[in-house]
Amino acid sequence: MKKIRIKFIIPFPLDEEGVKLRASQLSPELIPSNVEVVWSPVKNSGTGGDSQYDTFLMDIFCFEEGLKAEKEGFDAVCIDTVTDSGMLGLRSRLNIPVVGPGTVCYHLACTLGTKFSIVTTWKKWFHFYYKSITEMQLWPKVASIRAAGVEPDVSRLISKEKEEETFKAYEKTALQCIEEDGASVIVLGSTTMHQAYEYLKKRLPCPVINPGIWAFKIAIMLVELGLSHSKVAYPSPPQPQDEMIFSRLAPKN
Repeated sequence: MKKIRIKFIIPFPLDEEGVKLRASQLSPELIPSNVEVVWSPVKNSGTGGDSQYDTFLMDIFCFEEGLKAEKEGFDAVCIDTVTDSGMLGLRSRLNIPVVGPGTVCYHLACTLGTKFSIVTTWKKWFHFYYKSITEMQLWPKVASIRAAGVEPDVSRLISKEKEEETFKAYEKTALQCIEEDGASVIVLGSTTMHQAYEYLKKRLPCPVINPGIWAFKIAIMLVELGLSHSKVAYPSPPQPQDEMIFSRLAPKN
């Protein structure tokens, strides 16, 4: 059985504990024996994606972190954020599959129900949902985007002390999407929400999509089927300038 190596790009420069929390969205039973997952935090970034400025910085540094993926021997790249930061540039530069959770989960939702809603933590993230859904022309399939009013922590995620309160806030928001907005599928609006997935899955009357897991599974499937993104849609640069990017995007001192 062919060994598959997948690079997961974390869009923030986290410490070891922060990386473990992000990596915990993939439980051991979800990872096939022939698959190796390497979690790679960027060396610099924005603070939390709460503005267009911030998400632009996330694009830059996720792009940089993924540039060497093929040379490092990876078979696919996954972006650990629903913003899909750096995905388009990496698809142009790389030949191996580059998978973004946002792209995957929105289209998957369309196959599972008539309309989907995005349940997220706070309204400051709405701008990147609007951007992605507009670019993908998926507005006819969107029932709503709602925020639970919970300020996120992108490095420490949901603490044990706040789990019950936070999970219930997500549940209440999701039920509003279903009962008031007409959603038949719920998409979690961030990979940082993965701790609430099992809780919501058991309590909601419709499918719940956990974006990071599906990005991972799609990446494996593409590698196994010998497929990748289209170079007609994402043409390779005639003269890559990777070293210029590496030399100018210096880490913080």
